Formats: sequence, C-alpha cells, structure tokens
Amino acid sequence: MVTAAQEVIHQGPYVFDTPMLVSAIILVATFAALFTEGLHHIHRTRVAMAGAGAMVIAGQITGFYNPELALEAIDWNVVLLLGAMMTVVAIMAPTGGFEAMAYSIANFSKGRLFLLMALMGTAITLISMLLDNVTTVVIFGPLIVLICQALKVTPVPFLLAAAMLSNAGGVATLVGDPPNLMIGSAAGIDFNTFFYHMGGIVFCIWLGTLALMRLVFNDTFSKPSKGKGVSVKPVIKDKRTWNIALVVMVLMIGLFIMHGKLHWEAWVVAAFGLAVLLLFTKDTNPDDYFVEIELSLLMFFVALFVIVGGVEHSNFLKMIAQNIQPFVEKDLLLATIVLLWVSAILSAAIDNIPFTAAMIPIILGMEAQGIHVTPLWWALSVGVGIGGNGTHIGATANVFVVSLSERIAKEKGDPSLAITPGLWFRKGTPIVIATLLIATVIMVVFFDFYNGKLHG
Repeated sequence: MVTAAQEVIHQGPYVFDTPMLVSAIILVATFAALFTEGLHHIHRTRVAMAGAGAMVIAGQITGFYNPELALEAIDWNVVLLLGAMMTVVAIMAPTGGFEAMAYSIANFSKGRLFLLMALMGTAITLISMLLDNVTTVVIFGPLIVLICQALKVTPVPFLLAAAMLSNAGGVATLVGDPPNLMIGSAAGIDFNTFFYHMGGIVFCIWLGTLALMRLVFNDTFSKPSKGKGVSVKPVIKDKRTWNIALVVMVLMIGLFIMHGKLHWEAWVVAAFGLAVLLLFTKDTNPDDYFVEIELSLLMFFVALFVIVGGVEHSNFLKMIAQNIQPFVEKDLLLATIVLLWVSAILSAAIDNIPFTAAMIPIILGMEAQGIHVTPLWWALSVGVGIGGNGTHIGATANVFVVSLSERIAKEKGDPSLAITPGLWFRKGTPIVIATLLIATVIMVVFFDFYNGKLHG
C-alpha cells in the first residue's frame, strides 16, 4: 500500500500502473454518470456514493486505498461549513425578511424597470456572497414573478439576471460558492485574502452583466411598465428572529474577517454563529431547522471527496500534474488564462463541483513539485463560478429559474414567458463570454497581483 510517507519521498516520474488504471476507470465512470444525470435520472448523490464505495473496495483489493484513508480524504471544513450555513438560512427564510427587502426595492423603483433589475440584482449579488446561490434565487425568484405580474411586464430578464448575478456574487467570497470552499480549504486561503483578490473582479463582472442585460433586453427596459406599480407594504412576520439573525450575520462576517488571526477554520465561525442564533431563538424548535439541511448535498460532497482521495492515493492525478507541469513552468500567465476558459467552458456544460474536486489535487500536485500555482487557484475560482452562467443547466440556480419560468408560461398559456435553452443561448451566453473577456483582461493586466504569495 502507498503510505503518506512514501508519497512525500517519491522521486522521478510516475509510471502508469494497475492502481492508476483502476482509480481512473472508477473516476471516469462516476463523473460520466454525474454529467449525464439528465439522461439516466439517477440522482447524483446515489451515483457519487456508488463511486465512493467502488473506490474504497477496489483500492483495498489492489492496495492503494482503504476506509481509513477514505475518511482522511473528506474535507470536513467544507461539509460542516455548508451544513451550518444551510441551517442559518433555514432560520432566516421563514421570517419574511427577504420578502420585505424585495418589496421595498420594488416600491422604491416606482415602475422603472431597469432600476428595479439593477437594485434587485445588487441585493441578490450581495446576499449570494454569504448565502447559497440556490437558496437566494429560490427566495427571490417567486417574488420577482409576483412583482413583474403587478407591473405587467415579462419576468424573463429579471429571472435571468437573478440567476447570473447570484452565480457571480458567489465568486467573491470564500463562503459564497461550494467550489470556493473547496479551493480555499485545499490552498489554505482565508476569507480576507479570497475577497481581496476576487472582490474587484466580481465587481467588474457585476457592472458588465448589468450593462449587457440592459443592452440585450433593450425592448423590455426601454418601455414603461403597463401596471400601476407595486404598492405592497413590506411586512416581516418574525421581526425578533430576523433582527437577531442580522446581528449574528454581522458577527459572522467580522469573525470570517478575523478567522485567520483567531486560527479558526471557516466552519468554526459558521458553527459559532449558528450556536448563537439558536441560543437567542430559544422559542423555536431546532429540529424544524435541521430538517431543512440538504443532507443529500452534504453526502454528495463526502462521497466526492472519497472518490478523489482514492484517485489521489493511486498517484493518477499526480501523474497528470507532472505532464501539465512543463506547460505551466514555461508560461504561467498563458496557463492561467487557459485554465480560466477551460474551467468556464466545462462548467457551462457540467456540474462545476466535480470538476473543481478533480482539479484541486492536480494543482496541489504541481505545487508539491515546487511550481508556483497561486494564479491558477484564482483562475479556477473565476472560471467555474462564471462559467456556470453559460447555459441553462450550467448551475443549479439556472435550472431553478428556468423551471420557474416554464411553470409560469404554462399557467399563463404564454410560451414567451419561458426561458428556453435557445433564449438562454441568445441572451445569456453572449453576456458570459463578455464577462469572461473582462475577467481575462483583468487577470492579464493585474497578473502580478494575482501571482503574489498567498501567505506571508
């Protein structure tokens, strides 16, 4: 069996052997099943767990993996952080605070459609920096439909903007998107460093997205709304819980900023915030919130870490890293831009989480060989985050707004209210290409900034 010590002292090129072949077959078969979920309709968690089981059994038979190593391969920082943040959202959502925010924005816009989209998009972007993107659009999507119905305008551009801006907002922070959690945990990037490098580029992408949305939906935004406007008085159903949650969120942001100095992992901050929130909302039953946790998603992550851990222990990913290494050493800037675009293109077609999970050990493998890989981390984060906007199935948030629009179109008997794959391709894909070009220019112009050391 290949031990951790043996891996550290390994010298010379890796030779393709039986453990590599076995792990590669399981990895490819599992990822192929994950990427074609829409065809065979087997839930991705089932697929991932089956792949994890196969990896452990095959690894034990051929001597490169075992249950103990599989347990060590799980990144509990990611799993626990996601679980804690899901519970925080479950406490905040029923209070009506998000609904009150949406209606306040609608009232303020007074029927000015582009202002409504810009303000709603800004709120969604900011919330997505801290909360899960899917949760954000699940909350705001139905509200957008109601507001647009009151204004007698199509909700299509607003829903499209909600999905795209939530995905973009998630790129900005360590806790904004699952791939960021994985990258930050693997590379040892703290909250401040992540936002310091990603905040500016996300701001430019946000501006570009709003400007391009105004351009591609000019017919909608150039006309005044036919409705009388939204005159709903924002009402928060549980002000006490909402206010406590806001205070706790501010506390958590402060602790996220300080967690490097405190020597706390990000999950500790989230768990601490959750504990405080549960303590001060003592009149409610915690069981009501814990059942809202997406255990299926957490198990998907656990299984994915086990699979990738097996491939890593077989040294297959290290062999790939060795083959890529000369290209990276020759031109790190070009390698960074290539990774940015490859990540984006693949994330537009497949789930960005498995791709991120596979890329992390490859980059770590190059780093272990003494290669400076810092800009590759930033390129991977931007690519998988923004690339998800490329198609209607590129991100879970996209799938939700598409499904919502299709339901509204069916209810109203108006096909034009549905966000079809063709409409997304015509309207959304050009915006994604433009924002990727913006990201590329920023990466090239400020390459020294993104090429700086992560620590010390």
